[in-house]
Amino acid sequence: MATKPRLAYLPAIFVLLLVVFTSVTAQSPGPESSSLHDTFLQCLTKYTKNSSSQLSNIVFANTNPKFPTVLQNYIRNARFNTSSTPKPSLIVTPQKESHVQATVICAKSVNIQLKIRSGGHDYEGISYISDEPFIILDMFNFRRITVDIKNEVAVVQAGATLGEVYYRIWKKSKVHGFPAGVCPTVGVGGHFSGGGYGNMLRKYGLSVDNVIDAQIVDVKGNLLNRKTMGEDLFWAIRGGGGASFGVILSYTIKLVPVPETVTVFRVEKTLETNVTATDLVVQWQKVAPNTDDRLFMRLLLQPVSSKVVKGTITVRASVVALFLGGANEVVSILAKQFSLLGLKKENCTEVSWINSVLWWNDNNSLKNGVKPEALLDRNLNSAGFLKRKSDYVQNAISRDGLEWLFKRMIELGKTGLVFNPYGGKMSEIPSDATPFPHRKGNLYKIQYSVNWDDRSPGAALNFTNQAKRLFSYMTPFVSKNPRSAFLNYRDLDIGVNSFGENSFQEGVVYGTKYFNDNFQRLVKIKTIVDPENFFRNEQSIPVLRGKA
Repeated sequence: MATKPRLAYLPAIFVLLLVVFTSVTAQSPGPESSSLHDTFLQCLTKYTKNSSSQLSNIVFANTNPKFPTVLQNYIRNARFNTSSTPKPSLIVTPQKESHVQATVICAKSVNIQLKIRSGGHDYEGISYISDEPFIILDMFNFRRITVDIKNEVAVVQAGATLGEVYYRIWKKSKVHGFPAGVCPTVGVGGHFSGGGYGNMLRKYGLSVDNVIDAQIVDVKGNLLNRKTMGEDLFWAIRGGGGASFGVILSYTIKLVPVPETVTVFRVEKTLETNVTATDLVVQWQKVAPNTDDRLFMRLLLQPVSSKVVKGTITVRASVVALFLGGANEVVSILAKQFSLLGLKKENCTEVSWINSVLWWNDNNSLKNGVKPEALLDRNLNSAGFLKRKSDYVQNAISRDGLEWLFKRMIELGKTGLVFNPYGGKMSEIPSDATPFPHRKGNLYKIQYSVNWDDRSPGAALNFTNQAKRLFSYMTPFVSKNPRSAFLNYRDLDIGVNSFGENSFQEGVVYGTKYFNDNFQRLVKIKTIVDPENFFRNEQSIPVLRGKA
């Protein structure tokens, strides 16, 4: 379907004119000031019982000298950090619950869109850009983590990063962890509410499978927990995307046991090695989704320069793994099940679980003496250029199919594939237990991945088109009716919502891909809790027809 063009790609002069227009039309003058900043500050003062001087340090107008830094600190995709990228009229950085409640009420009162950002890793930047006048509610101050080892739970605020979560658990216990993503700067709010995928999912499922409570501010500014929000809304915000339903303040999570010693390894093959990348992938598809559920073997496929024939490109297959146990045991398991990998004990590194987190973030971290405290580094204002897409595979790709695919990857030149195996716990949890539906019947999930450094105008178009072409090539090999996608790997190519008369129909296009049969239940819940569709973004859950 045709999609509405994003402002980020329109000529800079048009965007400049629109920003000027926005600064006038988006404001709702108060009795004492015509500025949106002053009007908003007055409203916050009213609803928080704080003075304007107390609140002025959490509200940043786009004329504030600190505004660019606050905005850019949590932009993680440089495609959306340009002079022509739409900017918010205000950024609100709440420090306590009442600030969030008042922000929701005040944004509604001035009729402006509210975008909610936790860590900024949304691949399409929709937590901090918009095609209409908007403000950002940036949750980075909401980073408190309370770990209760006795009861094996933790309360984690939405603005905390995964690295901070892992570190705080480790400080309290060396035999507890939590199943979530491998990038430590990802924000909890978006990650958990979209599902939360990590390298312990075959043993413990997704992050949302281990969430037992939550706090959310609803469209009326009410502060709710699991009991007061009800089981339907609690179900929706565990995989359905929290930003469609309210502002997530915190999640209460169940900690999981991890051994004192775990094992990590990385083994690589190319099309030119004795056991080729093709051989490896054929066997990996049989083993990775069916092996011991303590073992997670991610497979990376990347076009790289050949070391055998200079000036040519080959495909490298890398198996990157975590085993919740010792090296001898995993070597023994894979000698029987995955002989083509040729895993030896010398390929393995036995580490603590927290050091495995460091290793997965950077395979050279332990050699370089990196300590767990590095997980507290938020790596601010460090955006790179990237594009991601996703797919699910339910039937193994044949050898002929793989050989054809590798030729296409070499032709394209840069876009890689990441195969993430399922099975284990993921096959045991019903598809409707949470909004995340991709459970039994899926062998693995694919991430399409391309990064670049070129800042020239045509680079983004070139590389994003590469990803789209590879996605098209994969059509015969992936899920169908619908061709499923993963919400945490946000991709606007699969459909966007313009919030017009056809909002529901537009929502069905991407919604059924992300949520399959769970989409209709999400729509019903959304229509009840936010009938006017205040909490909306380019791929939010729509309300039922006639209700928006």
